[in-house]
Order: sequence, then C-alpha cells, then structure tokens
Amino acid sequence: MQGIAGRVAIITGGASGIGAGLVRIFAEAGARVVSADIAAEAGAAIAARHGCDFVPTDLRRDADVRALVAAAVARHGGIDFLINAAASYADEGLETDRETWRAGVDANLIGHVMLVQAALEHLKRSTWPSIVNFTSESAHVGLAGRWVYPATKAAIEQVTRSEALDLAPFGIRANAVMPGWTEKPWQATAPAEVQERYRTMSDRLHMLGRQGTIEEVGQAVLFLCSEHAGFVTGSIMRVDGGHSALGPQGKEKHLPTKVRQAAGLGTTNA
Repeated sequence: MQGIAGRVAIITGGASGIGAGLVRIFAEAGARVVSADIAAEAGAAIAARHGCDFVPTDLRRDADVRALVAAAVARHGGIDFLINAAASYADEGLETDRETWRAGVDANLIGHVMLVQAALEHLKRSTWPSIVNFTSESAHVGLAGRWVYPATKAAIEQVTRSEALDLAPFGIRANAVMPGWTEKPWQATAPAEVQERYRTMSDRLHMLGRQGTIEEVGQAVLFLCSEHAGFVTGSIMRVDGGHSALGPQGKEKHLPTKVRQAAGLGTTNA
C-alpha cells in the first residue's frame, strides 16, 4: 500500500498472535519495524526472523515505554506509526482482585496512552503519522466471566476518539481495529475437539461462516496507516466477518408470516 515503505512503525504485542503477524506484514510492506513485548525471547526471535528490531517492553513501566521510543528514534531517526496490539487477558470476572484489575487496565489502556505521550514529539515531526489501537466486540456486550478485558476495550475506543480529536491539529490520525474471532497459529495443532469447537462457533458467530485471518486484520491496519486512509480518523474499523452485526437470531431465518400461516392464523396482525 502507498505510504508504508520506509516509514517507522512501533508495534506492541509483537511476540505472539496478531501482533506477531503485524510485525511480519509491516516488514514485508517495507516498513522499518520496532517490535515490543514483555515476552522478550519470543519477541526477539520473531523480530529477527523478519529483519526487525525488538525492544523488551512492559507497558506498565514508564521507563520501558520511554526506552522503547528512544530506541526507535536512535535506530531509525523518528516514528511514523504506533500500532498498539499488546493486551493482557487476565480476567476472572466478578472474582478479579484489585491487583489484576490494575494490571489489566495498565497494560491494555494506560500503557498505550503513555506510549502516545512519549512518542508525540516524534509523531508531530512525521510527514504521515498514524496511531492504530485494538478494540473488541466485547466492548459493546456483556461477557460471562470477563469484566476486565471488555472494560479496557470500551475505554480504548473512547480514548481513540479523543486522541483523534486532540491530535488532528498536528496531522496525526488515530483509529482502532475491531477484529472478530481470528485464527491463531496454535489452533492448527490443537486437539481435534478444540478445532471442531472453533469451527462450529465461528460458523455460528460470523456472517461469513469462518474465523478471520491475521493477514486480513493486518491488511486493515496497513490501510489505516497508508496514504489511502488520509481522511480516516476517529473510526472503529470492524474486521469481523459480520460478527458484530448479527442479532440474537444469528444466521437463522425467522419468518413471522410463514409461522402464522403454519399455525392457521393467517397473515394479518389480528
């Protein structure tokens, strides 16, 4: 896509899942990638595989956030894209203790806000700056046994809108991506019953009848950073196969007229 090659991207959460896929996808598009993750060994291996830099980073530590920004600037001279894919999934719903709440909010929300603050002066100097956050449909619905993660995703959506507004005078765009269920590499080697459960649930929960791929999510993020998205800011881009647009009936047809006819009630509302 136009406007990616040669630009500098910091990608958090680069040691696994979608974050690791983004490291590859942006590197293949010609970006100069600085990957960050708390999982140092895995993150360094993935970055090295794609010719990228890696900085061990705990987003709950301001010193780590500042060191990440400093390393990117020292290595590449500036920053163009912040892609905030890191997330903590620790969550026990009602039983979640205060420490876990604090850690989740710190990693999923506050850490990424601190990263924007630390990188702001460099983003202002970029000719094409962009911030991409990650949200989830869980920000909009109730989830049994999960309180922390959905709360942080609802918050990051609001922060994305506020970022977009306050950073617009500097030419910095801010958007978020909302993936649906996205296929991860570990699923290929999961037990057969786990794979079947994912297939069944994915067919039921997505209009397209399957999980998304990391490539599909990554291409959406590339678009939001690219020069093709110059008038896109403050948006939540859904890359979810229609998941969030499905109502409680899912893909099942319910035709009231035919039901009434079958019951001998005719087609009127009487």
